[in-house]
Amino acid sequence: MSRPITRRAALRLSVTAAGAVATTLAFPRVLRAATAPAYPHGVVRGEPTADKIGAEVLASGGNAVDAMVAAALAAAICAPAMTGIGGYGASLMIASADGKKIVAIDANSAAPAAARPDLFPVDGKGNVPSRVNEIGWLAAGVPGILAGLQLALDRHGTRSFRDSVQPAIVLARDGFPLSAAVATTMRNLTPTFRTHAGGRALFLKNGATPAAGDVFRNPDLAALLATLAQRNSVDSFYRGDIAQKIAADFAKNGGLVTAADLAAYRAHEVTPLRFGWLGHEVCTAPLTAGGLTMLQCLTTLRALDWHQQPAGLARTHAYLEALRLAWSDRLALLGDPTQASVPQEKLLSDSYASECANRIRHAVKTGILLAQPATPRPHGGTIHLSAVDRHGNMAAITLTHGNGFGAGVTVDGLGLTLGHGMSRFETKPNHPNSPGPGKRPLHNMCPTIVLRDGRPVLAVGARGGRKIPNATLETLLQFVALKRPIEDAVAAPRPHTEGTPAIELESAWPAAELTALPSLGYQVKTAVSATVSAVTFDPRSGESRAALR
Repeated sequence: MSRPITRRAALRLSVTAAGAVATTLAFPRVLRAATAPAYPHGVVRGEPTADKIGAEVLASGGNAVDAMVAAALAAAICAPAMTGIGGYGASLMIASADGKKIVAIDANSAAPAAARPDLFPVDGKGNVPSRVNEIGWLAAGVPGILAGLQLALDRHGTRSFRDSVQPAIVLARDGFPLSAAVATTMRNLTPTFRTHAGGRALFLKNGATPAAGDVFRNPDLAALLATLAQRNSVDSFYRGDIAQKIAADFAKNGGLVTAADLAAYRAHEVTPLRFGWLGHEVCTAPLTAGGLTMLQCLTTLRALDWHQQPAGLARTHAYLEALRLAWSDRLALLGDPTQASVPQEKLLSDSYASECANRIRHAVKTGILLAQPATPRPHGGTIHLSAVDRHGNMAAITLTHGNGFGAGVTVDGLGLTLGHGMSRFETKPNHPNSPGPGKRPLHNMCPTIVLRDGRPVLAVGARGGRKIPNATLETLLQFVALKRPIEDAVAAPRPHTEGTPAIELESAWPAAELTALPSLGYQVKTAVSATVSAVTFDPRSGESRAALR
């Protein structure tokens, strides 16, 4: 019998292969300047434990994708409320150091074949009874995270899945102390955990969830990951004995996902959306990700020559109205473009941007708000990681359960908690984002990479549900339009709106504007934003920098 692997040994094993194949990097190498960068091997930023594991991979010669995948697998263990390998989905952006290879990977959840547009009827108050679209087995679709990570490694990494997953196995087996926030989320979900064998086995000991500071272990999940490591592939998670176990627990508990649904699932490499402004090119994940909304707002601000306007109430008014227009369109018009008619070209066109800009100019001049319908709702959870290696290759990934612990259900015997991707669909049967067989829901993740002079210089994204697109947008505006260094760009206060007059601004927003905006008709409150994590690379000096807030 082999000896159990230690945490240190797992890290050592997981980076050894990267050193052995460093000469065959999937990305081209770039000459480095003599000046030593702040992070000589590159850096991963987004979650403390994951950051350390990514740093070990980079130090051993792994590229940005290698580091991102190993870090993401670790984050899926040590941030169990935010994400997990059963989380509903992930969105990835990858760029080679020379800028010639810019790709996105769609690893969003897919609805089961049994899903129909009227799957979640609402009551007289517009609510889904018992919140079955958010909590329970009906809330879970096919989880996409593992398929996305495998695709990224196969096409753009240098390491095997076997090596990449070793640190995550150790974390699941040996455990980690629970934070107060995660322990509270667990406690609040106790009634859901009690409804099924997997939840009781993983989360309840003597009928109670663990307390803050307790070491949380998931031996069943460690065994699952070890099996996938032995097979050096996630394929059996979707098409094999593991898939059969997952499907059997769905059937036992009244869920809709079948073995056929799992077998049909694929992560896809897709063409990013691209937007040029002020010598930069912003490359972001396309639908069903949140990047289109971000770029629609940027296109409108470019038409307004927003960056040339002096800071103050008028510029903020224009900014907020551009956000409100983009969000109104997002919530009314967007969905899976393979199964619904979505006016993507129109929303990103110069003519539509000019139309929106003219409406905004009138609103600012007359001191009014634009009238448009929108229905906000809370979305939480998620982890985002941004990575750059010593050569300037970049990667960014957002991966999520959805809200805390997603659907709140766990596959018995596998320790596999499932995300609630089905909650990201609209309940209106005639909506572009209503459920349907194999359909992918509209989500908020928008990992982004920015090029300057054709080379990647920034990887950025955020965690925080529906606040993700706006928080990432603000960072892009600071970096691209206002030419702020990454530390200042991430530190800048951020707004949030989902199309209604209700506006959230961080407390550091200029006090005079916080006082004046209600007189225009905004319903203003101060609130925290999403958490942005970003890395930059200077191709001239080889310097890597990182920021998180």
